[in-house]
Amino acid sequence: MIDCRSLSLQQDERDMLAHPLTGGVILFTRNYESVDQLRALIKDIRKAAGKPLIIAVDHEGGRVQRFRPGFTRLPAMGQILQLTDSDNDADALSYACGVIMAYELKQLDIDISFAPVLDINGVSNVIGDRGFSPNPALVSRLAGCLIDGMHAIGMPSTGKHFPGHGSVVADSHIDTPVDERDLQTIQQQDLLPFADLIARQKIDAMMPAHVRFAAIDDKPAGFSSYWLQTILRGKLGFDGVIFSDDLSMEGAAVAGTYPERAEQALAAGCDMVLACNNTNGALAILNGLSGTIEPSHRLSRLTGWQLSSTAEQTYQQACEVWQRYDS
Repeated sequence: MIDCRSLSLQQDERDMLAHPLTGGVILFTRNYESVDQLRALIKDIRKAAGKPLIIAVDHEGGRVQRFRPGFTRLPAMGQILQLTDSDNDADALSYACGVIMAYELKQLDIDISFAPVLDINGVSNVIGDRGFSPNPALVSRLAGCLIDGMHAIGMPSTGKHFPGHGSVVADSHIDTPVDERDLQTIQQQDLLPFADLIARQKIDAMMPAHVRFAAIDDKPAGFSSYWLQTILRGKLGFDGVIFSDDLSMEGAAVAGTYPERAEQALAAGCDMVLACNNTNGALAILNGLSGTIEPSHRLSRLTGWQLSSTAEQTYQQACEVWQRYDS
């Protein structure tokens, strides 16, 4: 999964999109000027690719909402409990946020928003109020409601950042965070929302953290077959898509060059790797992996989700819910 540098495609980006190993595009704020411009860009991306493509964005709400003018300004998920006075209201607002997010993105032919964040809202500033709560049970409940809203529109969910980024201070964008806790502690805390939502069959895709759990494995979770195969696939029974987090992040640098990062992530169990904000790095991966891998059969499960027949009505009802709190 690659990115684009601006509001329209450049020729080298068209060439990269046509590469047989390019399977997706992630969009950023720099790609957005207006709804009409973005719609045209997405149409151009799909035409240049000439094949099924997953188009994604981080559109969680709060400070991580890539498109703003022309879109509903959603709250950070950590604000939901502060905005509401009862469990029912919190659940309804979480559901409404999932509906609004999914509907507005689907209108522009965007397949997925990388959401929800299942990290505990703990000591991590980069997670912070992106997480629903410090309480794993509340994270699970509210994230489940958000996913129900996404599914009601016709958008798959992506849980992140497995098995939890919320309990480390360091930011994996600029460092390689290390979590020293043992497996039992993590299973009793950070891992609970992931396990519960997998068991309830609500998670369609997963994104692991560039966090190293030193007492468990030397490798960050996104490069660890123990975390992705033994725990996520084996113990938790997850059979959805696994996306790497962005391989240009500093937390991924421990895995080596860009092709080495991609090879290790794929070998560990990722179905698709993200290479963003570094065109040369993405090119190195495409050229370095050519002919050596087969696309994962799981990826097709994330394309072709249709807008539900009741989507517009569901969206209007969700907007009415959000308007009670939007001030």
